[in-house]
Amino acid sequence: MASEAGLQVDYRPLAIQDPARWERVLGIAAFHIERSSVLATGNIPVADIRTPVLGSAGELCEIWRTRQPVESGQRARVQYRRGEDVLFGCISVPESDFQAPEASGGVSALQTATEQAYREIFATVDALACPHLLRIWNYLPQINLDTHGTERYRQFNNARRNAIAASGRELTGAVPAACALGSAPGSPLVIYFLASRATPAVVENPRQVSAYQYPPQYGPRPVFSRASVLREKSAATLFISGTASIVGHETLHVGDVVAQTRETLANIEALLAEANRVCAAVRFEMQALAYKVYVRHSADLPLIQAQLHAALGARARLLYLQADICRQDLLVEIEAIGQDTADSAA
Repeated sequence: MASEAGLQVDYRPLAIQDPARWERVLGIAAFHIERSSVLATGNIPVADIRTPVLGSAGELCEIWRTRQPVESGQRARVQYRRGEDVLFGCISVPESDFQAPEASGGVSALQTATEQAYREIFATVDALACPHLLRIWNYLPQINLDTHGTERYRQFNNARRNAIAASGRELTGAVPAACALGSAPGSPLVIYFLASRATPAVVENPRQVSAYQYPPQYGPRPVFSRASVLREKSAATLFISGTASIVGHETLHVGDVVAQTRETLANIEALLAEANRVCAAVRFEMQALAYKVYVRHSADLPLIQAQLHAALGARARLLYLQADICRQDLLVEIEAIGQDTADSAA
């Protein structure tokens, strides 16, 4: 999934990577892999995420490449690599660094860690002249646990909003695609992201209320768009946020993982249609996307796989991870990445 100027993402083991090809690798997300095997990547930024890979795939990584020359660096805790127009970065912040809630007015360690991480991310992308965040992945342990009087996901959302507002960025409308998932207990807050020099297009789902307009019952409003599109010189890349069985603002099919998977695919199909409408002269297709599927209960994997294979075909590129999802009544969440297929079809 690449063009001469575009990004490329692959899901594959690190072991089969030819070191000579790492020259054009922007960054890596490693899922539940022994740290020693990740260290061999040298100065490539690696987001070390504690979410097990499901199925028979074994150890897999998400590997981002560009055809442009790249350079590496670090600002504060943000490790990054950038090409001419796009930057990959990651940051890991242990909550144990902030274990003094009494000294911070009762603010939880997660909230402090989140605000600190986002401040460092914004400072990095601004300093490197890639100020437009395209896509952000957030992983925090025990996402559904109640502490400090509220769910940890709501604590995270409150802190993210505070950091975004403090940076002078928008809280509605032109906001990046994103997701927030649970990771293993005891793991740090890990965030990785893509940013660009160019302003992306944002896409909302006509079947859903925008997340930043959710009613108050869901707590602090999440700041993300349903999808974003990066237009480069001769390529367009679509980033679909974590998508689930939500219509309007309500969860549908509680307790039914098959129906939730079907509803999630209907939402992705609606997003593709809207992206094709918003971005003239491009075409994104379901079968051409790469999918990352988060499964709350690993026992549900065969049911989810059957639905996705029926809808997408046996050749679909799918990575399955076990992770808790931001709403406790959601059993599956799917994100996707794709490139414009109009040129290849011409």
